[in-house]
Amino acid sequence: MNPHERLAINAIRFLALDAIEAAGSGHPGMPLGAAPMAYVLWHDFLKVNPKDPAWPDRDRFVLSAGHASMLLYALLHLAGFDLPLEELKRFRRWGSRTPGHPEYGLTPGVEVTTGPLGQGFGAAVGMALAEKKLAAEFNREGFPLVDHFTYVLASDGDLMEGISSEAASLAGTWRLGKLIVLWDNNGVSIDGRTDLAFTEDVLERFGAYRWQVLRVEDGEDLEALRHALELARAETDRPTLIAVRTHLGYGSPLEDNPKAHGAPLGPEAVAATRERLGWPYPPFQVPEEVYAHYRAIADRGVAAQEAWETLLENYTWKFPQAGQDFVRRVREGGLPEGALEGLAEGFSEGEALATRAASGRVLARLAERIPELLGGSADLTPSNNTQAPSMADFSPENPTGRYLHYGVREHAMGAVLNGLVLHKGYLPYGGTFLVFSDYMRPAVRLAALMGIRPIYVWTHDSIALGEDGPTHQPVEHLMSLRAMPRLTVIRPADAFETAWAWRAALAHRGGPVALVLTRQKVANVTGGKAEGLLRGGYVLREAEDARGTLLATGSEVGLALAAADRLAEEGIAVRVVSLPSFELFEAQDPAYRQAVLGPRPRLAVEAGVSLGWERYADAVLALDRFGASAPGAEVYARLGFTPEAVAERFKALLAGGGEKPRVG
Repeated sequence: MNPHERLAINAIRFLALDAIEAAGSGHPGMPLGAAPMAYVLWHDFLKVNPKDPAWPDRDRFVLSAGHASMLLYALLHLAGFDLPLEELKRFRRWGSRTPGHPEYGLTPGVEVTTGPLGQGFGAAVGMALAEKKLAAEFNREGFPLVDHFTYVLASDGDLMEGISSEAASLAGTWRLGKLIVLWDNNGVSIDGRTDLAFTEDVLERFGAYRWQVLRVEDGEDLEALRHALELARAETDRPTLIAVRTHLGYGSPLEDNPKAHGAPLGPEAVAATRERLGWPYPPFQVPEEVYAHYRAIADRGVAAQEAWETLLENYTWKFPQAGQDFVRRVREGGLPEGALEGLAEGFSEGEALATRAASGRVLARLAERIPELLGGSADLTPSNNTQAPSMADFSPENPTGRYLHYGVREHAMGAVLNGLVLHKGYLPYGGTFLVFSDYMRPAVRLAALMGIRPIYVWTHDSIALGEDGPTHQPVEHLMSLRAMPRLTVIRPADAFETAWAWRAALAHRGGPVALVLTRQKVANVTGGKAEGLLRGGYVLREAEDARGTLLATGSEVGLALAAADRLAEEGIAVRVVSLPSFELFEAQDPAYRQAVLGPRPRLAVEAGVSLGWERYADAVLALDRFGASAPGAEVYARLGFTPEAVAERFKALLAGGGEKPRVG
């Protein structure tokens, strides 16, 4: 390590330490130990342009160990991204661009929000997959339009989390040769030495996943790090894991001590670290020669992008349609003209069709119109109806295939979807049963936090799925998902609403969208009014001199209509409202919402928990218990979801006068 390199590496370390001390909180251990490998990667290999962080052919760098955020912020600052020193001084402060864990969309150069361990690893698999697929789809001889790597810096904790195992298995199966993971193998976690709970041979495990595995015995050995990265970049058929032996809190009095993980070292320990590592500068002072040294990153990136822009121009001249498609998909993000028109054509009033089957029919149409639509399922393809006829299976032998088989790996699927969206070029969706949305929830939450839009196709949405019983019958899931900010949940009533739900999902911006679909057949009842789904709720059936309103979602809309018919026979007129999406409905103006909700009393009907309906209804016929194993229609009826039960509940509500009945 020459003096210039030592100075450049120590600049990373002490910018991190100084920011953490100024904030009074943070994680100094990993920035101290991992700085050399981060330096080698960024200074010698990483292809990025700080002046254009969104350049499509840049390398992606994912700090999966998001707690080491100051390591990344220091690198971004030194490399010339729009992250001035003042922002580092405001680390973890309100309104800064240097939050406690990296946040996508807030800090220039941050590719994905990380912090929950393993999520960055999983998202990186999605990014590497997008690169592989786009290269197969668009590259031509002499025109390597898509040619970049995805790098991950991961901690011991990342590799303990189950999601990394799921994602690593997929990466090996998919032969993602441009995915390179640097493992900061310091052997220390919060509780102590990692061998308290982590004793397997990790390299053997990744070898079994069909990864290339390499080892660097000394994380301070820059030549060994360079050699390992060169070997990793040369391997085209396997992802690579590089185990780098480092020391948590390197150079500090707390080296290899768990106390260095998640708290400031303190002024005395920082001073001792400065002395030991030979950094005589006061807090936040970086010599100009260090900035000059890091300027190589920007110079290399600017030159690379200029060459690439010329390549794209020549490519578009020679392959005009492909060039236009590439720009639309990767830079502009718009859909092909007319892609969302006429999606409900072919459905008829009164036809009985499961909404999962209706979704499959809509997908068949969409897949032919939108080449970037990329589907998949966690081993439930025939049940989720997620594979359109025109979608061939993706495989290493057929990388242009547009259908992904994730196996029984819901959590990795959620993270891979995030990576695919973040990379750009594809509109991905993934399917499983609604009850198993629990298995992928952390990835869903990060998608919502980032404001990105993967689409979830969650089927088998209620107790009506029947014989599989309460283990597979979701009751609390709808409300728990509705509680998540920025997640738009849509539960369509029939085939017509399902078609409009897909239109809403593909046009949506600002967060993920969940389509919640039935296993059982439901009658098509919304017809020409189904466009009201785009506003989240609408009056499906008006009634003159209505005595009140029935509100329902999904399969219970048909039930509410049947109950309204029964009440009408008794001379009681009621309005029926379909309310497929709370989130879309709440986005409407108050006057519209009030006009739709209509006259009181209001009775809501939904085969799930009652919690949450109090915002719209005076009472709710719901299910504050788990289901049962029996034929779906019988479970539905025995648990009170019949026209008679709804009608009786509404009459009881009327009889209650002005007293607000108990919800539930």
